[in-house]
Amino acid sequence: MITLYTWTTPNGRKISIMLEELGLPYTVHAINIGRDEQFAPAFLNVSPNNKIPAIEDDEAEGGPLAIFESGAILTYLAEKTGRFLPASGAARFKTLEWLHWQIGGLGPMLGQLGFFAVRSKERAPLAIHRFTDEADRLLGVMERRLAESPYLGGAEYSIADIAAYPWTLAATTVMGQVLAPALEAKPALHRWLEAVGARPAVARGMSVPVV
Repeated sequence: MITLYTWTTPNGRKISIMLEELGLPYTVHAINIGRDEQFAPAFLNVSPNNKIPAIEDDEAEGGPLAIFESGAILTYLAEKTGRFLPASGAARFKTLEWLHWQIGGLGPMLGQLGFFAVRSKERAPLAIHRFTDEADRLLGVMERRLAESPYLGGAEYSIADIAAYPWTLAATTVMGQVLAPALEAKPALHRWLEAVGARPAVARGMSVPVV
């Protein structure tokens, strides 16, 4: 059985989407980051960086295994099941390329924008301008890719799409007012959002954890 340690954030929901897509049995351990539960000593044993998401797989090859970092978890689950990540060749590395693009770019920049432009009680105009511009640039990168390919990794839905979807949805909802100009005239991005969001497993994964 897999235990998922998560909260109601885009990074957390990457993994619940993946587990729902795979149909693997799992239990949910909610880590309320608003109450600093991620700093509990017991959770540190699972996630040395004190962040969600993390998993424990009691049935891992070689014995129980704890994994933190969303990209590592997605790759592990894909390789465990042989799904949503090509086994070899160019398609594999294109998928990993866009997975790491999300982890290193889209997620962190949108996360910073969400803090400075939405959640912070104090406004920092320079920071808001900086992260709005970078979010606009990254959404443009995404639009160009999706104008030439159905999915981020290529012709097939993959862990790259699973990683990018919760953050891109947040860009259109939580940050929608800030990013409205950046989201205009991006038909490929909106087409992709609709296609991925229509998947039943994505809808189920986006509702985890129930709080």
